[in-house]
Amino acid sequence: MTQLDKMQLALRNRIAGISSGPSRRSFLAASIATSALSFFPIGSFGHAIASGVNELVVNSLTDPENDAIRPFHINFPQAALVDLRRRVAATRWPSRETVTDQSQGVQIATMQKLAHYWANDYNWRKVETRLNALPQFITTIDGVDIHFIHVRSKHPNALPVIITHGWPGSIIEQLKVIGPLTDPTAYGGRAEDAFDVVIPSLPGHGFSGKPTVTGWDPIRIASAWIALMKRLGYTRFVAQGGDWGNAVTEQMALQMPPELIGIHTNMPATVPDDVAKALQFGEPAPGGLSAEEQGAWDQLDFFYKHGLGYAQEMAGRPQTLYALEDSPVGLAAWMLDHDDKSEQLIARVFDGHSEGLTQDDILDNITLYWLTKTAVSSARLYWESKLPFFAPKGVAIPTAVSVFPDEIYAAPRTWTEKAYPKLIYYNRLPKGGHFAAWEQPELFSTELRAAFRSLR
Repeated sequence: MTQLDKMQLALRNRIAGISSGPSRRSFLAASIATSALSFFPIGSFGHAIASGVNELVVNSLTDPENDAIRPFHINFPQAALVDLRRRVAATRWPSRETVTDQSQGVQIATMQKLAHYWANDYNWRKVETRLNALPQFITTIDGVDIHFIHVRSKHPNALPVIITHGWPGSIIEQLKVIGPLTDPTAYGGRAEDAFDVVIPSLPGHGFSGKPTVTGWDPIRIASAWIALMKRLGYTRFVAQGGDWGNAVTEQMALQMPPELIGIHTNMPATVPDDVAKALQFGEPAPGGLSAEEQGAWDQLDFFYKHGLGYAQEMAGRPQTLYALEDSPVGLAAWMLDHDDKSEQLIARVFDGHSEGLTQDDILDNITLYWLTKTAVSSARLYWESKLPFFAPKGVAIPTAVSVFPDEIYAAPRTWTEKAYPKLIYYNRLPKGGHFAAWEQPELFSTELRAAFRSLR
């Protein structure tokens, strides 16, 4: 057995034996080996190079011993926006793809339409004004500045919820659901379904601080979120998340703080061991799958074989991604190439079709990453996490699941019931994908109201 064989076997054994399913880091590396037989180092590569919140943002001074909650306001200088447009206009384009589909990556026609709109028509100040109209704050937890939006409902007995974004998302994802959740009567809902909404930026993302030491994985972030909700005075609350937001939310549940009474996820971790192992080793699907389970298998099989390039690099060598902080178009292409269905949706948007997202929506999110210089610091979360990703975690508190059809995989009810023994709500939606709150805010808001109704 060659050294390469031994390393590949070690990766596979880690998935099949040490953990109950693929860890986000080992899963990403070893699953690429299914088709390409490639892998990446698992060991540490030292202290991350990071800095605090971008110097272009008005921010409060950090005091690690101070649990004060400080108001936050965004004000990027015009020079930063001029520089962004200059860089977009000066993009040095590669040659066109040699295929007629997206099999080689984000197509140049999509990127050139995006760049034209970004350089000539897009206005960051609109979303900056929108953000500044919301109550935003910074507080220091475990030595890192945590940025968050906090909107209290006008309705009595509103249920507090902390909603966590993922990558390549941000607080931009949740802006459309703040109104429907905090003021349901204005959106066709009932006053008794109101929420107080807390939306934090993950460490290394957006306006939160960039950790200067290792260790900020979903477990540590979950602890910080629990501390945040207690600091806000909440003695009873729920949590919601998808993508990394699901990982953080599940870790909050596993820490079992008495204040957390339930969770909701739109990207649950439900994949059974036999399915995960078959996918990992490129084997046929286990026998006896239902039509719903076979559909999930097909989605996962595609993702394992074609959807992991970005994640493999970020899990293995995030610091190498210097180009993402030097080229805005390079950053945009990297972020668009997250999952197949979202990429297709975004391509349609820039072709002029009406979808759940607009051109401004997409560029608001990308521009936030650019202006806060968080392309590399956000990627480090993939390097930090050693948790099983799609595998069930044994969450023992009430859990609600909403399944959107164009998610990376649509979790079958059978898998979900086994993964979450206290499943209080399960629903399959007719449309929507990975960025559910962003793409389908009405459906998402309705789901959260229904999901937590029994816990009020």
